[in-house]
Amino acid sequence: MKILIVGAGLYGAVCAHELAKLGHTITVIDKRPQIAGNIYTHEVAGIQVHQYGAHIFHTQDPDIWAYIQQFATFNRFTNQVVANYKGELYNLPFNMNTFHQMWGVNTPAEAQAKIRAQQAELADREPQNLEEQAIKLVGRDIYEKLIKDYTTKQWGQAPKDLPSFIIRRLPVRFSFDNNYFNDPYQGIPIGGYTQIIAKMLDHSNIDVRLNTDFLTDRKTWLQDFDQIIYTGMVDEFCDYRFGALGYRSLRFETETKPVGNVQGNAVINYTDADTPYTRIIEHKWFEFGAGDPEQSVITREYPQTYIKGREPYYPINDENNNALAKRYLDFAKTQYPQVHFGGRLGLYKYYNMDQVIASALHLVSEFSR
Repeated sequence: MKILIVGAGLYGAVCAHELAKLGHTITVIDKRPQIAGNIYTHEVAGIQVHQYGAHIFHTQDPDIWAYIQQFATFNRFTNQVVANYKGELYNLPFNMNTFHQMWGVNTPAEAQAKIRAQQAELADREPQNLEEQAIKLVGRDIYEKLIKDYTTKQWGQAPKDLPSFIIRRLPVRFSFDNNYFNDPYQGIPIGGYTQIIAKMLDHSNIDVRLNTDFLTDRKTWLQDFDQIIYTGMVDEFCDYRFGALGYRSLRFETETKPVGNVQGNAVINYTDADTPYTRIIEHKWFEFGAGDPEQSVITREYPQTYIKGREPYYPINDENNNALAKRYLDFAKTQYPQVHFGGRLGLYKYYNMDQVIASALHLVSEFSR
């Protein structure tokens, strides 16, 4: 078949790679001037810069871990985030280091007693929003310093106005373990992510066209291809006929510093309301300080309201938006049976990278039947 893939990010590249191996003729288009979507990395002073925010690959699935390692060698990077609240530093996710830093406790029993005492304000009430869920998990003190203002900046809403499920799976450990993820497989590709997408798209059956916007010539694309895989916004594809879905956008401010070590950690979150950004990434620490010893590259990350023309980074998966997304997908399936939606924007789901790969492989398996 002739298959068009809209989007040269991870989802589109996995689909292109696997479908090309099956003998299909693949055209990949992307409106950006480069491949790799939001996992795009490029080199500055010997440092791999994550242009669209930190991307740490992690998974519990050994098959997905084996799959991605076909395309790059991964280091053993472990994400150990530090939170800065008005100059006070705390380890994340919440663990015995955090509890010691917050309360001076030394044992799990002392930490649990402190949290239980602060949970009492909820009595036996089931949490009705993110604020109450956070207090139930870690108590009022940690909520006030490390969750409340950070969440408000991230989502543009007060925690008491957000659903509880957003924070329900937050790791809380009564051990001195700073690893942000529970997944057994974790790392960063040595040499960055762009090489992975380049290798996936390096096939005689794949034609890649950049600076190409599907929506400017939608009718022609729909006529010229047997099947289309679309990784853009599903509501935009359907001309917003049922209304706009909710997204959050981001702005990145990247700076090369004439010093070899700015903050000593890959990711530091800023959890107070007075700091306008949510975190600073120092890219060289994803590869253990590799690159120019006299320079470093940092990126400040500013969440912002999504408006047309900005990049939509996160779907806002509340009940109303999820219902609207389902309506769009049901409509598109009926009206455009040759179009398959995928990725965060196409399926309106928050996906980690391993989930993106699994979802793409599942779609490819449907083509193989």
